[in-house]
Amino acid sequence: MAKIVSSKNISKKDVIVKKAAVLFRKKGFAATSMRELAETIGVEASSLYNHIGSKGELLQLICFKIANDFSIHLSEIEKKPNSIVQKLENIIRFHINMMQDHYDEVYVANHEWRQLEDPFISNFLQQRKFYETRLTELVNQGIKKKELRPIDSSVVVLTILSAVRGVEFWYRHKKTSDRKQLENNMVSHLLYGLIKI
Repeated sequence: MAKIVSSKNISKKDVIVKKAAVLFRKKGFAATSMRELAETIGVEASSLYNHIGSKGELLQLICFKIANDFSIHLSEIEKKPNSIVQKLENIIRFHINMMQDHYDEVYVANHEWRQLEDPFISNFLQQRKFYETRLTELVNQGIKKKELRPIDSSVVVLTILSAVRGVEFWYRHKKTSDRKQLENNMVSHLLYGLIKI
């Protein structure tokens, strides 16, 4: 059997994680075996364990990598001196691009997180709730500054997060528009309908 092929930009562990994300998305975490993952990569199952401890560890790596990417981006945006509207637009665009550029990993983090075991599932849910709380606070700031209409901020956040998850449908079918057009249309629909006139 072959060796795991890595490069300067991607480690062997990263190769394994990316391939696992594809399988977890297609078959689900529970239905995917380490042997099947090894066959997909083209190595012996035993050699996977030189890089990864278990299938559960792979799921943890995928879920927390995506959660951390969103959290780090939000922290960067919170520090910028931009208007709240500009910050929200940047966040929406980031979500859409993550869905398009890292589809398998984002899909797994959105759907297979339930297969995490404690304490990881509790930590993941805590991190997700904290992210939503920070977004809600951003919307509240926009309302206070009169950049946004005075509507329920939790509903705004729920609407934005639900809508950007809907990019999964576009990704699977790609019938509506090209990716930049989709991004611009979603920003226009989600955000500019909220701006106080």
